[in-house]
Amino acid sequence: MEACHSPEQSNVTSYGATTVAIITLETFAGMWINAFMFSVICVTWVKKKTLNSNEKILLALGCSRFWFLCIAWVFSIFLIIYLNYLYVHPIFQLLESAHSFFNFSNLWFSASLCVFYCIKIANFRNNFFIYLKVKIDSIVPWLMLGSVLFSLVIGTTVYNIMDKALSNNLNFTSQGRISKASIRIDQHFLLYYFIIGFGFVTSFTAVILSALLLLFSLWRHKHNMQTNSMKDLSMDAHIKAMKSILSFFIMYSINFICLILTLIYTMKNESDVIFLIYLIQYTFPGLHSLVLIFSNPNLEKRLRGILPCVKRKVFLKREL
Repeated sequence: MEACHSPEQSNVTSYGATTVAIITLETFAGMWINAFMFSVICVTWVKKKTLNSNEKILLALGCSRFWFLCIAWVFSIFLIIYLNYLYVHPIFQLLESAHSFFNFSNLWFSASLCVFYCIKIANFRNNFFIYLKVKIDSIVPWLMLGSVLFSLVIGTTVYNIMDKALSNNLNFTSQGRISKASIRIDQHFLLYYFIIGFGFVTSFTAVILSALLLLFSLWRHKHNMQTNSMKDLSMDAHIKAMKSILSFFIMYSINFICLILTLIYTMKNESDVIFLIYLIQYTFPGLHSLVLIFSNPNLEKRLRGILPCVKRKVFLKREL
């Protein structure tokens, strides 16, 4: 019997170790990128004593993505290696609640940034749009506050739903661990999926509308410049802006699809597919933040200033 079970156990261990290694590389790279963005903006804040609206959103986005990746990494370690300890009350509820909070704050700060770019850059003659363009700097703090409050409500709701669902469907031992491996999907989990799905759809809708409006405005402006035979400098800047927004739109679409697939395959309890989706999903916070860094002159200058120093230190260590 032992000989029959040992290969299976070895395969599971090898698969788990590989998955943990990949997720660790992805999350730590993303955490470093977002920590860099957060720290540079903080230094700028100390020096200038103030931040513009764009920097405020980037500061909040870097902070939320750092902690989202940190919680996601811990959650993945429990799911892959320490599954039994995950079901010690209230570890699962707390991790799921924190994961939902930082995930939605990340999504809504991203959506707020896209809305800000749309209102700030796009050029429409609608009176309401002109009013928003004038008031956007005073609206941004309220957008950020609303994102935090909305994420906090979802995080708290998720904790309560998970706590009730686990209490109703699982038998606990005297040590507080779950004796049943499976969780029956009942009305509590259906409510959970509805709330999470609603949050995904609303944030994604805001991003799609903002990106499409901005792309249309930039395309129209580019067309007018070509018609009026204007020179390349302004046109090149607008083309770069269109490419940046389009890349953001594509990455956000892939991330949204992964989020929906996670909900679907969680209901089907197919853990292998879920981990594959996680591998794709966890690249988004770091990759998109890297795009934002290279689209910001101050952040790009600081990053390019750090990279030669890192290369020089590595070279000196090899020489020694």
